[in-house]
Amino acid sequence: MKKLILLLIIIAVAVYGGSPYYSAYQLKNAYDAKDGATIAAAIDYEQVRPSIQNQLTSQFAVTMTKYPLVAELGGAPLTEAANGFITQAVDGAITAQNIEKLINTQGQANTATKELAAAWAIASNQVDLKNLIQNLIINRGDINAVVKNQMQQIMQKQAAELEQQAAQGTDSDKPTLSYCGINCFTISGQVKGYPLTIEMQRDGLINWKIVDIVLPQ
Repeated sequence: MKKLILLLIIIAVAVYGGSPYYSAYQLKNAYDAKDGATIAAAIDYEQVRPSIQNQLTSQFAVTMTKYPLVAELGGAPLTEAANGFITQAVDGAITAQNIEKLINTQGQANTATKELAAAWAIASNQVDLKNLIQNLIINRGDINAVVKNQMQQIMQKQAAELEQQAAQGTDSDKPTLSYCGINCFTISGQVKGYPLTIEMQRDGLINWKIVDIVLPQ
């Protein structure tokens, strides 16, 4: 009886400790099979959305410190307009419907993903700042008109890059898997050539949910 109890304890510990590895295995299989529904169902959107918004708005704030002239000309309205676009882009892209579509098509660009790519480009210092300043002067400080114009230009550029990256980018054959706490687990690797880290959190005893996606800088 003692041996049986010990065996059951060992099995329970193994299942408990190995559960995130099995969840990562299931996610990898779903991705390879273009099973977007499985991956979409594994995401906690209420945690992922604000995290991505915060990553992008924080990165944009850092970018703006490098260009005092742009900050002086645009001021708070420019930051507000850019952050508003970022929030809108994240809300539109990080939904179960769009994630499912994105996985099913293996990264084919749609309006939501183009907007998110544009938001990432803005935050990570890929805006044509010379053109931005010229437009601010031409439009006499009309921030909304200038930002809207920049968004369209960046979306067109990013859409082309997304299509190329989806076609040519490589995925990690063996992502790095590791615990980051008793209820925290990370999956790191490349998705279509982009380095990403996915953080999962324990949901019950053996189930896991994706609670964060760390974007490339």
